[in-house]
Amino acid sequence: MGKYKFQAEVSRMLHLIIHSLYSHPEVFLRELISNASDALDRLRYLTLTDDDYKGFAFIPKIDISFKNHKQHTISVSDTGIGMSAEDLEKNLGTIASSGTQHFVESLSGDVKTDSNLIGQFGVGFYSSFMVADRIEVTSLKAGEEKAHRWISDGQGEFEITEAEKKQPGTEVTLYLNEDGKKFAERWQIENIIQKYSNHIAFPIFLHYQESRFKGEGEKRIEKKENKVEQINSASALWMRPKSKITDEDYNSFYKTISHDNEDPLHFIHTQVEGALQYTTLFYIPSKAPFDLYFANYRPGVKLYVRRVFITDDEKELLPTYLRFIQGIIDSDDLPLNVNREILQQNKILAKIRSTAVKKILNELKKIARHNMSKYENFYKEFGRPIKEGLFQDSANRDTLLELVRFKSTSQEGLTSLNSYKERMLSDQKAIYYITGENEANLKASPLLEAYKKRGIEVLIMDDEIDEIIISVIDRYKDTELKAINRSDAAEDLKSEEDKKEEKTITPLVKRIARVLKDDVKEVRASTALIDSPSCILADEKDPSFQMQQIFKAMGQKEIPATKPILEVNPNHEIIKKLGDIKDEELFGDISRLLYEQALLIEGIEVKNPAQLVGRLNRMINLAL
Repeated sequence: MGKYKFQAEVSRMLHLIIHSLYSHPEVFLRELISNASDALDRLRYLTLTDDDYKGFAFIPKIDISFKNHKQHTISVSDTGIGMSAEDLEKNLGTIASSGTQHFVESLSGDVKTDSNLIGQFGVGFYSSFMVADRIEVTSLKAGEEKAHRWISDGQGEFEITEAEKKQPGTEVTLYLNEDGKKFAERWQIENIIQKYSNHIAFPIFLHYQESRFKGEGEKRIEKKENKVEQINSASALWMRPKSKITDEDYNSFYKTISHDNEDPLHFIHTQVEGALQYTTLFYIPSKAPFDLYFANYRPGVKLYVRRVFITDDEKELLPTYLRFIQGIIDSDDLPLNVNREILQQNKILAKIRSTAVKKILNELKKIARHNMSKYENFYKEFGRPIKEGLFQDSANRDTLLELVRFKSTSQEGLTSLNSYKERMLSDQKAIYYITGENEANLKASPLLEAYKKRGIEVLIMDDEIDEIIISVIDRYKDTELKAINRSDAAEDLKSEEDKKEEKTITPLVKRIARVLKDDVKEVRASTALIDSPSCILADEKDPSFQMQQIFKAMGQKEIPATKPILEVNPNHEIIKKLGDIKDEELFGDISRLLYEQALLIEGIEVKNPAQLVGRLNRMINLAL
């Protein structure tokens, strides 16, 4: 017991909240009610599954009361699991979740910009300091005898003392500031509940006083009567008939479970009856969650069994690549005391998961087909996770191939594989693509020259994940995919005339190969080059240059030793003149420069820059 300092990150966040220009301060009540609902969910689960709690007289409810005379306050209390002194210190004084931590890390220093992050990151309880000068939290943890009170003005410290409380649960009392006083009104509270929390599955009661008058004239007397009124529907929204749920209802529910202030991009509500009975309600956010690419991301789907909350921390409910999905799964067939080990092996949940994934992906296909702008917005935020699915989910790979998009040499924006296939030339043998780190470099690659001349479209894959996922895709429908920066693709372009031309410079190719024998696997004449003198390719059986860079970035020490293939353009003036050079040192310098410039164009480091500079200086000296 005593006074404590907030963790530094919390203090910084509170300073922002208290001094921000936050545009939706009323969400403090949504957050407090959401926390109360979670506490009720947890205690209800224990009373059904844990022998130590089965004797509890559990009457779930949330009570809201307010005062608007002299001291303006709002109190939100619940009959949930409650908190111990240790819980109060941990949950209300330190960074209790990665979300708050990353919220702080994302602050830019601009008050208006940063204040908009509050909704995106959902900082929950702390949002109450937008409207309150002081907050008191009194809590008795179920199963314990002593209650405790947490008190703070949000200025850097909080105090925890012993308190009196007879029933388990938590009561949060806000002492409202000047901006917050307007919320201590019955109509304000009712409007906020209807807007944000009407779907909460536990009854929310509003306690208020109503004036009654007796008599007339001077004998007229005002009498205050205490009233209690339930102000929400208290039914699980996902169990209502879909025809009875408005878009506004769906959006409000999403904002509560996600702590997002924006409407979702899309929702998918499925109610299944038959051999299995379950309901799913999934949301696609408008913006990517802050932790989308963190290994310790917080899953967005909650599991219920017959409307009883089970867990919101189970990553097995949906595959990793769909981790951006928010929502609920409610099963009638799972046992209430299902644990994590059972969940990971349960055939019922596996069936629900499999069906849910197909439903989500098919819904995305519909959006892509019928609402291109909406799908573009989706793909901008979640395109990369969808690509991850190609590597992770072989069962749904065909559907995922319909959903992925890539840049192209002939189209603005992004294109689908199906659209590419529709544009293919009649005699075209494959879907061609090039991988690398930089779109500008890839579009300037000499490897594209022959494809451009022949009017063949090439997909530009400049996302590092493209190199990984493309390794598991060899064809789309009946058409092979080929990388133009690999040796086998160039064979498609060869004509009989090209093959004859190759033979004419065989002696020159062998001579260059002798110079570069330690650096390249092979030197050969190119059919892909038009304007450039040389280029490099990866052998079709070797990891690409991009993949080798990925291996290095991952810290892999034993990277397979590979050498590139150097192709030279027999029609280029440099190559034509190179064959006439008798000076072996000069021939060696030019051969190496042809190789090194091909490396640089592909964004690959030259092993010895000093030697490269020396060769360039010798060439400049000869030219002068």
